[in-house]
This record gives sequence, structure tokens and C-alpha cells, in this order.
Amino acid sequence: MTGLIAAFLVFTFASGAEAATLRIVALGDSLTAGYGIPRTAAFPARLEAALRAKGLDVKVENAGVSGETASQGLARLDWSVPQGTDAVIVELGANDMLRGLDPAVTRKALTEIVQRLRKRGITVLLAGMKAAPNMGRPYREAFDKIFPDIAEAEGVLLYPFFLEGIAGDQALNLPDGLHPTPEGVDRIVSGILPMAEQLVVRARETAAR
Repeated sequence: MTGLIAAFLVFTFASGAEAATLRIVALGDSLTAGYGIPRTAAFPARLEAALRAKGLDVKVENAGVSGETASQGLARLDWSVPQGTDAVIVELGANDMLRGLDPAVTRKALTEIVQRLRKRGITVLLAGMKAAPNMGRPYREAFDKIFPDIAEAEGVLLYPFFLEGIAGDQALNLPDGLHPTPEGVDRIVSGILPMAEQLVVRARETAAR
């Protein structure tokens, strides 16, 4: 546990504050939904377990829809992220890339998602994606800049590459080569966990204002 998070938890305990369970929504595609694996092994469930193991009182909801693009995520944003949500992990864009959609369309949709969440006072962690090598250099350069650019412009947390450590690893992916096995999900959770802890801290700070 980082010093920042430990200090925050100590302060909360010492002050006698009884914080409610922090509600996090994982808004994404099949990588969030848990395509091909039990829902209990999917990213939201495994992340919730990892955060709780750190002593953090959280609930991570699975709002993943297989095959979804960023624009489709935007279209269902309001009902997928209900009132009372404290934080959202946005994991969208992989299907845009696989379909070769214009990166400008993906950028616009993701930007609007982040802006609308922020206007609601919801803390955001943007989970980045990278274009496959076969997409060609111009496409890769345009697509790969989307996530860091939005994070910087909107002042939200960024995990640069959601599939860091598992992309291309046959042992950590299903036979389709695109979706993680339960072991692959655990690798994703291990990588993103420090940023998820920061998300919890920021969300708690926002709720306390």
C-alpha cells in the first residue's frame, strides 16, 4: 500500500469517520465483461477483491458489454453509471481499433464520456488501449495518442495500456488471442491496482468536500 493511501486511511480511522462503501463502475467492452470466462473471474470482480485485500471498502460493478465501441458506451452512459456512483474506470476503444474506425470518432466519444462523468462529480480512471501493429503507422500514431491526450486535457487518471503484460502472450489469453484467461485478468489487475488505489483516494477526497 502506498504511503499516500495508508496516510489517508489512518486519517479516516483517527477522525472517526464512517465512510460508506465506495461505488466504482467499470464501463467497458468484452475485456471488462469477462468474455469466455466466469463472471467471478472477470476484471471488475477481481479488482474488487484486490482492493478489498488492501483494506479498501469498495464495490466494483461490471458494466462491460462485449463488442461495444466508445460511441456505444457513450450512448448508454447514463443508465450504465447510475446515481450514487463515486468513480468510473473507462475501458473502451479496443473494438474501435479492431474495426478500423476513425480515431477522431473514438476520441470524440471518449472525451464526452469523461466530461459528462466529471460534470456529475464522478472520479475517472481512463484505461488506455494501443493499436495493433497491423493497423499501420499513421493509424497507430493517431489512435495511441487518444488516451494520454484526453487524460491530460481533462485532468483524470490514466493507466496507459489496459492489456500491459498480457498482449500477445498465448498463455494468458483465450484461443482467440484477444481475451484474457482468468490468469490474464489477474495480471491486468496487478498492473492497474496502484492506479485503482489512487482512484479510490481521489473519489474519497471528492466525496468529503
